[in-house]
Amino acid sequence: MNRHAMTNPPRFPLGRNALRRAALGRAAAALLALGPLAGLAACQQPPETPPLAGAKIGGEFTLVDRSGRTLTWGSFNGRWRIVYFGYTFCPDVCPTDVAVLMKGYRQFAKEHPQEAAMVQPIFISVDPVRDTPARVGEFADAFGAPLLALTGSQEQVDEAARAFAVYHARGKDLPGGGYLVDHSRAAYLMDPDGRPIALLPADLGDQKGPPAVAAELAKWVK
Repeated sequence: MNRHAMTNPPRFPLGRNALRRAALGRAAAALLALGPLAGLAACQQPPETPPLAGAKIGGEFTLVDRSGRTLTWGSFNGRWRIVYFGYTFCPDVCPTDVAVLMKGYRQFAKEHPQEAAMVQPIFISVDPVRDTPARVGEFADAFGAPLLALTGSQEQVDEAARAFAVYHARGKDLPGGGYLVDHSRAAYLMDPDGRPIALLPADLGDQKGPPAVAAELAKWVK
């Protein structure tokens, strides 16, 4: 009988499963050694950078509301802002976009009432010749609170449009009177410090638009 063979049995290499179990055991032991916050730190993700971060959008303006009260960009400091430029005589795009924005806002408010209370939707006219304070007030009423509509002199409106990089120009006259106004189509989400955060998808239509707007608000407004 070979005593050496009896006292020194052959060693077989560990299988893959055994190696995996050993590695997991070592990893678990390392996490326990680091303490209870180690797992939490591993799961944390860096905050996402807003799409419009650093863009030169937004700035001081002086406009008036339906009652003739003067408001500036600084009047909204401390509040999130939805800003949309349009005009009340717009036959299709402006009322459609504003309706989508407000439906999306209300969906967001239903799910996140405290956060929604910090958001001010603002409509700014690019047609001050026809959009009097009373006219923009009636326009805002059609979409419900808390939409705030603003207008002003041509110079004041031009200043606001430049601050938000909004193009606007009187278009062709319509048969029977009136005219269209060409303008940029964008809905800006601005943070409580007045900085641009993201574009809200108001142009997706009545079906897809409101939930997309609500989701975008929920993503950023905290």
